Amino acid sequence: MDNLAINYLTEDGSSTVLFQPSELIDFPESWDWQKTWQYKLIEDPFSFQAVWMLEHQYCYTLGRGASEKNLRFDLNDSKFNLYRIDRGGEVTHHLPGQLVIYLVLDLHRYKTDLHWYLRKLENVLIDVLDELGLNGYRLEGMTGVWCQGEKVGSIGVGCKRWITQHGMSLNVNCDLTGFQKIVPCGLHGYPTGRLSKWLPNITMMQVRSLMKKSLNKHFGLLWT
Repeated sequence: MDNLAINYLTEDGSSTVLFQPSELIDFPESWDWQKTWQYKLIEDPFSFQAVWMLEHQYCYTLGRGASEKNLRFDLNDSKFNLYRIDRGGEVTHHLPGQLVIYLVLDLHRYKTDLHWYLRKLENVLIDVLDELGLNGYRLEGMTGVWCQGEKVGSIGVGCKRWITQHGMSLNVNCDLTGFQKIVPCGLHGYPTGRLSKWLPNITMMQVRSLMKKSLNKHFGLLWT
């Protein structure tokens, strides 16, 4: 059974503050939020965890050690801001119409295993697609979620003393043009997709609700 057994989590241990800003968020602002909360959890292991569900202004981010060879534009003449950050993975694109989920969780409360954590995040995304009547799946040896041959969900995390930051994104009804300026996640030959291709009337509010439900299922989060 894929559901996480919650019996080893106390009620306080799974309490999580959920932030859902309605406005578009600049990437540096959300990064500061995560770093501040991560530091708080490191200093006080009994404090609440935190999750953000939001949409970003247009930007690109590069993970630790990501190659600039996966950029198809001049760094000195970029239409959007580019940030090199402390997550794993290669380059990705953030923009309106893409739901981004950042998680500052204490893996001591679950399992101190990043491979396990990445697979759980994939399961969260796959369950959201399943609720929408879509077949989401992973590809062996890769991180992320695909639907009908197109990558719709990306994952990149950071972790310090088993306290996570960063997380995952799901392309809902975003403009995919900006992805043509990069090699998304460094994967050549894997097209990027969005849920609205198969569900033209899908709304962000609908996906946010299902995401909250799936996070609760897989991580036993008690929203505060």
